[in-house]
Amino acid sequence: MDGAWVLPVVIFLAEAVVVTTSTIRVIFISRGKRGLAAILGFIEISIWLFAISHVMRNLDNPWCMLAFAAGFTLGNYLGVTLERQMALGKTGLRLFSRRNASPLIKALRARGFGVTSWQAVGLEGSVEVIQTVIPRRDQHAAEALIHLHDPSMFYIVEEIYGTESGVFPAKRPSEHVKSPLKGGYHTEDVAA
Repeated sequence: MDGAWVLPVVIFLAEAVVVTTSTIRVIFISRGKRGLAAILGFIEISIWLFAISHVMRNLDNPWCMLAFAAGFTLGNYLGVTLERQMALGKTGLRLFSRRNASPLIKALRARGFGVTSWQAVGLEGSVEVIQTVIPRRDQHAAEALIHLHDPSMFYIVEEIYGTESGVFPAKRPSEHVKSPLKGGYHTEDVAA
């Protein structure tokens, strides 16, 4: 590799890491994980200072500025993609069924999801409203059950920022995280 390209490549990679880290840090803040957000913030700003200082020292090299911008772009994409893979948090599903919803309710409960349902009246008549709050990582499985029951069912997906009490699926062993800030093992939020 020609030496002139080394610095732009390093700047590109550094900025991609900075913006990816920033995206995840903001998500941790919104989920109340302040300790992790603070650690990521330190890493983020340290790498950013490295990258921006090299861009500023090399303003005569347009490749450095282009690499910074391209790294920013890639970092946004990677941050959102990583956040989706991590699937942090909880999702609320509110379903409106015109059919007998008992089989769907049983299927959701069999997956360990707490379900509340009630009768309501919509524009086109009687409906059964089904509400559940589930770990976000299970959203696709729940939607598959919904489509199996009624492919045309209207439902709403909501991001849940907090819950208290309730019925949630049992935690997987990998969800017991050793916290560097709390000292020892603890269980994160249901969907963390």
